Amino acid sequence: MRLIEASDFDELILETAGTKLVLRRGAAVAAAPVAVAAPVVAPMAAPVQPAAAVAASAPVESHSSADGTAVESPMLGTFYRAPKPGAPAFVEVGTAVEADTVIGIVEVMKLMNTVRAGVRGTVTALVARDGALVEYGETLIRVAVAE
Repeated sequence: MRLIEASDFDELILETAGTKLVLRRGAAVAAAPVAVAAPVVAPMAAPVQPAAAVAASAPVESHSSADGTAVESPMLGTFYRAPKPGAPAFVEVGTAVEADTVIGIVEVMKLMNTVRAGVRGTVTALVARDGALVEYGETLIRVAVAE
């Protein structure tokens, strides 16, 4: 609950294996009965890890070409270059990145998933637009890999 209060999010909904957790900031909301359906087993994109932005980290695929290594989206969703509207972008062309450097966020069903570079080098191109719908495997940025 402290993470929600410290973030810009107003609500966090987490559903897994027949359990639903709803955290809301601000005024109390009248509780409505929640019916729990039979559990549906589905693979999760990435384990949820506590972070300042209440985000999950997902593995990233990368493929090399003459333009540099493509850092690809690990899932379908909306790509954001910054942690929140009006904030500076995680990376720009010329930014040096390490494998664990966050390069953006992919939002899937109100869950923010951080995307890491996966390689060490320098950003050479920003391919995906901020706020654009991206597909699994779509190139987000390109990185000139350091030797």
